[in-house]
Amino acid sequence: MNKSVSPRKPMVALIAGPTASGKSALAMALAEQSGGVVINADSAQVYRDLRILSARPSVEEEARVPHRLFGYIDGAEACSAARWAADASGEIKAAHERGELPILVGGTGLYLRTLLDGIAPVPPIDQTVRACVRQLPVAEAHAALAVEDPAAAARLNAADTTRVARALEVVRSTGRPLAEWQAEREGGVADSITLAPLILLPDRAWLFDRCDRRLATMFDTGGAEEVRGLLGRTDVAADAPVRRAIGVTEIADWLADRVERSTALERARLATRQYAKRQFTWFRNQPPADWRRAEETETATLLEYFPFSP
Repeated sequence: MNKSVSPRKPMVALIAGPTASGKSALAMALAEQSGGVVINADSAQVYRDLRILSARPSVEEEARVPHRLFGYIDGAEACSAARWAADASGEIKAAHERGELPILVGGTGLYLRTLLDGIAPVPPIDQTVRACVRQLPVAEAHAALAVEDPAAAARLNAADTTRVARALEVVRSTGRPLAEWQAEREGGVADSITLAPLILLPDRAWLFDRCDRRLATMFDTGGAEEVRGLLGRTDVAADAPVRRAIGVTEIADWLADRVERSTALERARLATRQYAKRQFTWFRNQPPADWRRAEETETATLLEYFPFSP
């Protein structure tokens, strides 16, 4: 991700990290302290159907400080990183025009990278090529990629169905490797702002315990009702992104009497811990080295990482 250091450029705060690391509480506290607006950067929290299962701020929390891009997309739609980045860029500009501090908060690295660095200008993929690639078993797709884009094949996990297929369809459809397109990213906001980033990386045992307890609360306080309502919508495709949120499949199996509640909860807990681990690793290693990392968990302590005035 690009970096921006000029103090003459408008400020944007960024609070990132794995799920359940305390990002939302810190963002609200910072917004109250600085006169800021909280802007969602979590791919699950953009959907209005899953306030509870996506751990979106409650109605009461949203009333404390201005919130933007939370629950603003219907589950029947699919939100891409490019769409979110365009919407977030607009919200950042609007906040600056109002004299407010934009505070990005979330755990979706792809969203943040697209907003800051821009998007690769890959032309639309030929649908015949896409259909052909997507029907290949991942082992065959990776073998083909090793011939047509060896660098991508060496870089990608051979079992990563989505990324292998994407790299193969791009090189077949455009005649150029995906990496070349990514080197030409355009539209990022990093060069026009002063970014004040903080990545929350608390102790993993603390994080996983918090994930487990929060998920149990979700099951007890409306998560099942959210899933029941989602499953009852005939306009939401079975493979829609909102249906792939952690907890949806597990609760759906419970509601259909395919598993006991305890089994559904344990499966959802395992999926959440695995997701948190992947996020933890990504945020520890991928952002620039000069982005501040914090192991603390107390909101008051974390606020000290933002010693600036609005």
